[in-house]
Formats: sequence, C-alpha cells, structure tokens
Amino acid sequence: MTSSSHRTPLSVLDVVPVFEGGTATGALRDTVALAPRVEALGYHRYWVAEHHNTPSLATSAPGILIGRLAAATTTLRVGSGGVLLPNHAPLVVAEQFGTLEALHPGRVDLGLGRAPGTDPNTARALRRSPDRGEDDFPRQIAELSGYFAPGDPASGIVAVPAADGRPEVWMLGSSPASAEAAAALGLPYAFAHQINPHASAFALERYRAAFRPSAHLDRPRTLVSVLVTVADSDEAARAVAAPYLLGKIRMRTARRFDAFPTAREATSHAYSTAERRFLDELVEPQLVGGPGTVRDRLAALLERTGADEVMALTVVPGQEDRLRSFELLAEAAAGLPAPAPGVSVRL
Repeated sequence: MTSSSHRTPLSVLDVVPVFEGGTATGALRDTVALAPRVEALGYHRYWVAEHHNTPSLATSAPGILIGRLAAATTTLRVGSGGVLLPNHAPLVVAEQFGTLEALHPGRVDLGLGRAPGTDPNTARALRRSPDRGEDDFPRQIAELSGYFAPGDPASGIVAVPAADGRPEVWMLGSSPASAEAAAALGLPYAFAHQINPHASAFALERYRAAFRPSAHLDRPRTLVSVLVTVADSDEAARAVAAPYLLGKIRMRTARRFDAFPTAREATSHAYSTAERRFLDELVEPQLVGGPGTVRDRLAALLERTGADEVMALTVVPGQEDRLRSFELLAEAAAGLPAPAPGVSVRL
C-alpha cells in the first residue's frame, strides 16, 4: 500500500514501550526495525516521544533515536513528538536538529512540547537551573527559532549547522492554551487526542480561529495523535490492547512502573467494576476495534476535528500484532476524504 491509496495522511507516534520480560534495548531495536515496515505501508511520518526516569518507555534521547530511524528509512519523515523544550538548552536542540536536517534534508520534524515529561526531581536534574521551566517556554521558542535563522545572530552565537537548514517545527499540546500558542507563532499544531479527547475539536477550532501566518506557514495545519489498536474484530483488538490498558490502570496506583504487563497478565487480571469503567471511558474516544469500527470512528474523528493528518499511538507487546494494526488502519483509512482547507468543524 502506498500513501496515494488514502487521502488522509497517516503517521506513527512511538513511545518505545517496554513490556514485562523485555528490555529497553530490545524495545529500541524493535522501533528501528518497525520504521521501514510502516514506511512501506505508505505512512507519512514517524515521531518518537521524550520521557525520563520512566523504565516502561525507552525514549529518553529522541534526537539520537531519530538519527537512527532516518538512516533506516528513505522517504519517511522522522521527528520528535516531542522534544520537551524546558528540559533542554535551546542552543543544544538547534545544534542537534540542525545536524539531523543537514544529514537527512527535508525529512526531519521538530515537535516541541512544554511539559517536563517526568517527575519534579528528574526535571530538576535535567534542567540544572531553577529558572528554566514551562513559564519560560515562549522565550525558549524565540531563542530556538533565532538559531535557525541565517545571518549574524544578535547573541553572537552560531548553532552549527542550524542556520543551513531548518527542520519542520511543530507545536504539541493537549489544551486550548497550547493551540492558541501555536496559532500566535504561526506553527503547525499537533493535538494529543489520546490524552484529552474531549478537548480535541474545540482546541483545533481555537487554533484555526487564532492562527497568524508566519514566514514558514501561511495557513493552519493540524494533526491529531490518537490511541490506535486494530485487529480482525472488536474483541480481538481489545485483547491485543489489554496489556497497555492494564498498564494504564497500574500507572494510576503504583509508585513505580517499570514495564507494561504481558498479555497473560492482562488476561488473568480480575478487573473491578471501577477498573472496567475506567477502561471503557479510555477506549471509547480512541480507535480501538475491528476494521469496521475503526473506520467509522476515524471518519467521525476527522469530521469532528477537521484534522489534516492522523498519528497512531499503538502500544501492543507483539511486533507482528503492532504491524498488523498499522496495516489494518491503513486499509480502514483508504478512501476517507481529507478535510478541505478551512473546514468548519462541528462542535
């Protein structure tokens, strides 16, 4: 299947999950092996997240992983979903992603987020300086953008080779506030539907209404990332997703969460009524089900949000089950129309 077989671009968000019995090293190698396979299915981009002091998610160094993914593929756009800017000096980010863009021109995305992606103690260890945090985000964005501008910088500092080529910069978020920030900067906006599904349509509408054209983008551009697990039936999809879903339950109660459970653990777990209600509420707004269910939900999501692109977060323990989900999603999306520019979203 190629990208021309469906009009709405599909992409992948990877948190590099670690399951019981596996290792972070194995999870990273699985991610590198998966990228060229989804490229062959016609997926548009492949982003990796950033998490720290989180043993269940092996994504502590997205810049390094992006370079490896780019080397393993040829047409797939690769990038961060995202770099959590408060954790980093903008100069270092500009140098890293300027280097990635130099080595893989026209294929690198720099998605930026403002959350720490970790616990307070780890955030302090990453930042080293107490004056850098979410409140400093606008200044960090401005500094980072300056390093990608050609010419003599006012600071006298050159981020080699950032001035030679700028990656495609995206703003990430899960709230109307982040949508308005992206609009004010004239950046494309990626909304985390898997985190805050009930705000997706409103946030994207706010983004479009407030958008100001910039030197790099003349009209609003959006994507939604969404939890996706597709199998041959609704029941099979729920079973394949069960280890991740049980993991979500444990994240709410455990002081430390080292790995997602196995399929056997998920099958044998005695779910309480409250846990089943939590999982039903988690799954219902997402794309979890058989091909027909997912096609209908995807069509509804596109109509409701008007998103230009859909990014799939698929967290399942088996590499082949994961790839099968991407195959079935591409088939389900085939023929669904892309929203017209300036679409009016139903709220």
